[in-house]
Amino acid sequence: MEPLLKITTVPMEYELTIQHARLEHGQSRPPVVEISRQRGGLNMRSRPARLLLDSYEARNSIIPSTRTAIYQNAQKGVRAAGEAAQSYSNEAAQMRWSRPGEGGEMLTEIFKQRMQMPTGQFQLAFLPSTGVDVTYQAGDLTTSYQADRLTFNLKLNNGDVQYIPGSVNIEITQYPDVLIEYMGSPVYVPPSASEFFTGEIVDTVA
Repeated sequence: MEPLLKITTVPMEYELTIQHARLEHGQSRPPVVEISRQRGGLNMRSRPARLLLDSYEARNSIIPSTRTAIYQNAQKGVRAAGEAAQSYSNEAAQMRWSRPGEGGEMLTEIFKQRMQMPTGQFQLAFLPSTGVDVTYQAGDLTTSYQADRLTFNLKLNNGDVQYIPGSVNIEITQYPDVLIEYMGSPVYVPPSASEFFTGEIVDTVA
């Protein structure tokens, strides 16, 4: 007796593409030398000597400035007021202690005292009373020297090396499958109906 079912197994099919890793070397170029120059130089900085003459105090002792003249006149005014107050006080004391009938004589004496020439010691002074203030600043010379400098830069271009990694590519062309085929003949119920089926298409409307 032959088997009624025929089972066929279809295996999977695929294509495998392998690309190995490699190194690619670029085109090499000749070496390049770059030269740069920085110029030096001689720098000199000089400062001449200076002589400073300050004659303010010397001129002020001969011809006082406005500020000094005001100050000196104010001091003289204070001294004159003090001397006048002292003189009037002495004259008032003389008049107070004078005897009756001696008033005229006392006034004459007071007028004589006022008319007297000033006495005392006179001081001889030289002008200007102070000298010129002299300040001296010495000269200065600063020198700096810097030599020329050359810079060499050598560039070697032997070509670029590029690394390309490997790869594996799998392409499936046929998936696995199972084919089941029925090898027997149809079974009709009732069996007498088999004579009506000869392989053609039957279109029957119930």
